[in-house]
Amino acid sequence: MTDVKAEEKEDKKEPQETLVESKHTITLAGQEYAYTVTTGTILLREEAERDKESEGAKPKAAMFFTAYTLDGGENRPLTFAFNGGPGSSSVWLHMGALGPRRIEMEFDGSLPRPPFKLVDNEFSLLAQSDLVFIDPVSTGFSRPVEGQKARDFHGFKKDIESVGEFIRLYTTRNKRWLSPKFLAGESYGTTRSAALSSHLLEKHGIYLNGIMLISSVLDFATLDFPPGQDLPYPLYLPSYAATAWYHNKLRIHRPLEKLLAEVEEFAQTEYAAALMKGDTLTAHERKQVVEKLARYTSLSADYLERANLRVSDTRFFKQVLRAEGKTVGRFDSRLISEDRDTLGEFAEFDPSFANVLGPYTAAFNHYIRAELNFESDLPYNILNGAVWPWSYAEHENQYVKVAESLRQAMVQNPHMKIFVANGYYDLATPYFATEYTFSHMGLSPALRENVEMAYYEAGHMMYAFRPCLEQLTADLASFVQKNKE
Repeated sequence: MTDVKAEEKEDKKEPQETLVESKHTITLAGQEYAYTVTTGTILLREEAERDKESEGAKPKAAMFFTAYTLDGGENRPLTFAFNGGPGSSSVWLHMGALGPRRIEMEFDGSLPRPPFKLVDNEFSLLAQSDLVFIDPVSTGFSRPVEGQKARDFHGFKKDIESVGEFIRLYTTRNKRWLSPKFLAGESYGTTRSAALSSHLLEKHGIYLNGIMLISSVLDFATLDFPPGQDLPYPLYLPSYAATAWYHNKLRIHRPLEKLLAEVEEFAQTEYAAALMKGDTLTAHERKQVVEKLARYTSLSADYLERANLRVSDTRFFKQVLRAEGKTVGRFDSRLISEDRDTLGEFAEFDPSFANVLGPYTAAFNHYIRAELNFESDLPYNILNGAVWPWSYAEHENQYVKVAESLRQAMVQNPHMKIFVANGYYDLATPYFATEYTFSHMGLSPALRENVEMAYYEAGHMMYAFRPCLEQLTADLASFVQKNKE
């Protein structure tokens, strides 16, 4: 007789982990380095099953990663890197800033002519740290296994748990528990990093040497513009001013840093106080605020009056260059485009994102197969909108705020250092909002010394601009070097 159960078991074989290794060399600062790339998937298993034999622990997802280790290195620093979204793969930091190969953009970060080109990244962080680029579930090649629901991973808590479990598994399997450990996150990846800092410490006993936050958002209240929520308006104002200054729309002729110092002072005093007064603001006070807002944004007094002194980010993208029929980018307001409807209120698309989507997609899909020999017919999800709606159930009826998780981790591990990279022309996560968040964390003077801020004359992905790529990677290398022991 045929053993039906045996056949069913055979048909439902457990998914297998796939790992591919390749050997490479690169010259960094005049020195040749030999390194190994390991790319593939690690299976994450059910939490409740972890104490059983691995064969009995039910797999739930295959997490894709790309790891770079210098040959012959002993307990080198180890950096886990990821991007944000939610729904973004790690391709941006991987192929734009930190990895040993990068996409070649135009000097100013604008779109190169296809076909696109991959080059050695002479600014790679590999000289200072081994690197592991993580793609959260439903991004890159990471997928839930058969029988598991993708939406079960699409939320704040599950994301932290799955990425944290990957870090634990990688650390264990590669005998890296005594290596200095760092996180590098960009955008929502900074949200993930801050939450992971306490999760890794409390759940797995993993203490970090440092965290690199690139284009940071740790408090979502600083970025949202609903009626009655005035906090973001003064926090965005310096970035609006920087944008208008860059496009020669202001009558103020002075260096950017001096202009921003003046705008910041106005934003947190007169402007914040005027918004606080609401409808009780006197006509005289209102006139003074409108005049200064017009001076710093280049928007007309009439427009500012009709906007009730409150210009949201989406309106600013469209309004600041409306007279020229142009819109500015959200990720990088230096970059511009044009819409069909010049009278419309909102931009058709973000030119600063359109500039990077094609090059990075082509670069990674070529690189992973032609150079790293990883084969898959799955689409590599660069940015997967299907993760939405992203669950923030743990923050119901409140804004997501992970600054407190970061504060708790810093208190428990006072050796952990924080590096924060800010782009002046970033209208997605403006630098003044990041400063506000850190200045309201309640850190002691000693712990405030653990936070280092740096600023770049570019946008959200400041590394797309060649001079800022060089500056950022030098700053990150210095940060790792200083804090690896």
